Amino acid sequence: MNSIDLILLNFNEIRRRSIKVWTTIPQEKLHWKPDNEAMTCIEMIRHVLESEHYYHLAIQNHGSLEVFDSPFEKQPFSTVNAELKFAEPFRNHFLKTIKSFTEEDLTSIKIDRSDSGYIRSLGDMLLRVAYHESIHTGQLLDYLRTASVPRVNIWD
Repeated sequence: MNSIDLILLNFNEIRRRSIKVWTTIPQEKLHWKPDNEAMTCIEMIRHVLESEHYYHLAIQNHGSLEVFDSPFEKQPFSTVNAELKFAEPFRNHFLKTIKSFTEEDLTSIKIDRSDSGYIRSLGDMLLRVAYHESIHTGQLLDYLRTASVPRVNIWD
């Protein structure tokens, strides 16, 4: 297995576990949030899916975007499955882009996000994107615990 294969495996494993959590959130809890300043469960799921699309475009741009016209903003919140279905073509395109990179690209391509405080190699940036999703999945597990909702076992 090469580095690209491992990165793809990591993305797929994180998404598989995220979906396990997301799809077990009861419909009546999708708009729950722990406090007035937090995202709701469905907003956090949308945030993860939309952010992945943004990061994909930023990676293709080799840096932050001056303007981001999000296709997600035009979609009303609905169910987790509807969110996943809408995001699926963006996700597939992102994974296809990752497959197109070489081992050398992981270190030679730089992603300039100076506006966010960093410039990182492509490999580092891809790991950051995956980490972003895993952090929010952990947050949702905490949300569910706080809301007294049973949590699925993601450690299979």
